[in-house]
Formats: sequence, C-alpha cells, structure tokens
Amino acid sequence: MAKMTNNLAQIKNWEEMSLQSNAKILQAKGPKLLGRIMLFLLFLFLILLLLPWRQTIPGRGTVTALRPEDRPQTVQNQIGGRIERWAVREGQEVKKGDTILVISETSQSYFDPELPTRLNEQLDAKRGSESAAAQKMDATNSQIRAMSNGLRYQLSAAENKVKQAQNYVRIDSADLIAVEKYYETTKVRLERYEAGYKNGLFSLTDIETRRLKLQEDNAKVIGQQNKLSTSRQNLLNSSIELDNIRAKYQESLAKAQSDMSSAISSRSSAQGEIAKLRNDISNITIRRGLYIVRAPQSGYVVKTMKAGIGENIKEGESVATLQPKSPMVAAELYVSAMDVPLILDTSDVRIQFEGWPSVQFSGWPSVAVGTFAGKIFAIDRVSSSGGKYRVLISQANPVPSKDEPWPPQLRQGSGVYGRIILRSVPLWYEIWRQLNGFPPSLDKEPAAEGKSKKD
Repeated sequence: MAKMTNNLAQIKNWEEMSLQSNAKILQAKGPKLLGRIMLFLLFLFLILLLLPWRQTIPGRGTVTALRPEDRPQTVQNQIGGRIERWAVREGQEVKKGDTILVISETSQSYFDPELPTRLNEQLDAKRGSESAAAQKMDATNSQIRAMSNGLRYQLSAAENKVKQAQNYVRIDSADLIAVEKYYETTKVRLERYEAGYKNGLFSLTDIETRRLKLQEDNAKVIGQQNKLSTSRQNLLNSSIELDNIRAKYQESLAKAQSDMSSAISSRSSAQGEIAKLRNDISNITIRRGLYIVRAPQSGYVVKTMKAGIGENIKEGESVATLQPKSPMVAAELYVSAMDVPLILDTSDVRIQFEGWPSVQFSGWPSVAVGTFAGKIFAIDRVSSSGGKYRVLISQANPVPSKDEPWPPQLRQGSGVYGRIILRSVPLWYEIWRQLNGFPPSLDKEPAAEGKSKKD
C-alpha cells in the first residue's frame, strides 16, 4: 500500500513539472530576438544596397616599357664568323659602344690580311687605264679637228677645180657653136660660088679657095668638138675627185669616231671598275670593323644566346639579349572587347604589382592599400590573338599626393593586375548589372564630354 502511495506521489510531481515546462515554453523570448536580428540585417542590407559603388574594368597583364627603345632587345652580328672572345657575362652592365663579342673571319674571300692593299693596287692600275683612255680621247679629238681642217681646204680646192672645169665646158661649148656657124656660112658660100662658076661669074680658083676654107672650118669644128669633150672629161674627173675626197674624209672620220667610241667605252669601263674597287675597299674596311660586336645602347646583358669559343655564327644571328638601362616602365593590361568602348583617355587606373603586398577593393578604390595610380596612355586599335584589347598604362604624372611613385625595382615581364575606374553607381545597380551580364555604365559619351569641356 505504501508503495502505491509513493508511485502516485511521483506521478503527481511529474505532472506538475510538465505543466511548468509548458508554461516556460509558451513564455520563451528566443523568436522575438531572432526576428529583431533578422529585421536589423534586412535594414542593414537595404542600407548597403544604397551605398555608392565605383564601377571598374579589371585587366591582367605584365610590366613593359613605355618607349620601344626601352624594351628588351637582341644584339645581332651583321656578318658571319667564328667566336674568338666574349667580353661580357650575363647580368653585367654595359655602356653604349662597349665590346660584347669578338669574332673572326670564316669566308674565304676575306682571308687575305693584305686584301685592302691588293685592292688599292688594283685601284691605282685602273686609274692609270682611265688616264690612258682620257689621253686617247684627247688625241682622237685632235685628229678629228685636223682632219676637218684639212678636208675643208681640200674640198675648197676640189670645188674650185670643178667650177673651173664647168667654166671651160661653157666656153668650149660657146666656141663650138661659133665654129659651127662659121662652117655653115662657109658651106653656103661655097654652094653660091659653085652656082656662079657654072654661070661664069667666078673662076675655078675662087671655087678651090672656098673649098679649102670649108675644109679649114670643118677641121676647126672637129677640133672644137674634141676640146669640148676634153673639157667635159676634165669636169667629170674633177667631180669624181671631189667625191673621192668626201668619201675618204667620211672613212677617216668614221675610223676616228670609232676610236673615240672605243676610248669612251674603255674610260667608262675603267670608271665603273674604279667605283667597284672603291666600294669593295669601303666594304672591307667596314667589315673588319664589324669583327667586334658592340652594345647598341647602355643596359644589362640579360642572356647570351651563344656559348663557347670557336663556335660559328651566321649573319644576322642573335648573340645576346640586352635590357636597356633606366627604362620608362609601363603596364599593359588586357581587357574584354565589350569594355573597350567605355575606356576614356582620361580614365584613372589602380595598379597592383606582383611582389608588392596590397589589398584592393573593387568598388571602393579609395580604401585600397598597396596599389599605385596610373593613367591611360594608349589603347590598341586591333585586338590580340585572344580577342582582348591591350591597354597601355603609364605612371600618373604628377603623382597624386596620397599615392607613392611606382617602385623603382619593377622589372619588365612581372605580372600586373589593374582596374580601370569608371563612374559611381548604387550597389544594388551593380548587383543587378552583374546578374544580367551588362557592361559598366558610362557617365557621358566621349564626344559629348569633350564638347562640354570645350564649352
């Protein structure tokens, strides 16, 4: 009985404890506190959505030089040869004109150490040939002048002789006409005397006298005809002699002109060979000066492309890499093609160099630590092979008061991360833009901005 009483008492205690627990559960403050926290977080999130956010265009790249002459370059030998001596080592500083490499000749055409002397001797001989050709030209000119003067006199004499023969022909022709007239007159008179003799008017003696006169006149006609033929023959001979003189002069003149052409050709050939020898001598002198490969500008020998002594190198082959001293460094960033139209020449850039600790906030560049200021220097007009555009960033000049100059220890080829700064927008707008994949916003069109500045 006592045991049953204890059990009932224990059950009663349990019921009382259960009622007390239910009352405490119904009166719990946890849900109210959680609601307040959630409400505070929601309010804080709404405030954050209204905070200003600085839009940026990210890009990665490397450190480079702003000027082409400051970028690493290869040193090349202009002629082929064999390495005889290295005058530098990797990492060594050199000045412009310092010896980097000494080579020797490998071409059989330039083995002779006295080659310039030999060429100078050939040059002197060719100059003698040129002088002889010039003297021959002068002598031929004198010969042509003498021939011209002699021909002028000979032609004058021959022409006078022809004119004289022509005069003789005209005179003899006139005399022939005269004696023929006399002959005809004597013949007519003889006929009249013969008729008168038949009529008894003239004696036989008169007839014989007239016949004798007719024969004399006939003889004069024949003689004058022979004389005229002789004059004509003399005229023909004089004309032939004049033509012979002209032909002989033409032949002699042609020969003299041929000699003159030969002399001119010899002189031109000599002048051409003299010019070639001068060129060869100059090339030999310059070539022997190229046995020493010199530094094109002051800098540091980064790496030698060839090694050892006695190794042959080809013409135009790179023998070393040279980094110019004190380059004007810049950063090249590669950005998406979608972002290129938004980049202005006046855009600011925040740069983060590899090896320099920094903390950069995308939307709040003003609170970034360890970053450096930069300015847009150039934007490529064409895209790179990866479809991105290269943006060249230079150091801001002057350096902003809150920033430090770029580290002097920067070396070309180091990695760079940068952000090109655009306009400020609310944080909610940036989240919405990122979710939709839209490009950053632009304050104004570049043309309108330029126009407003002008105004």
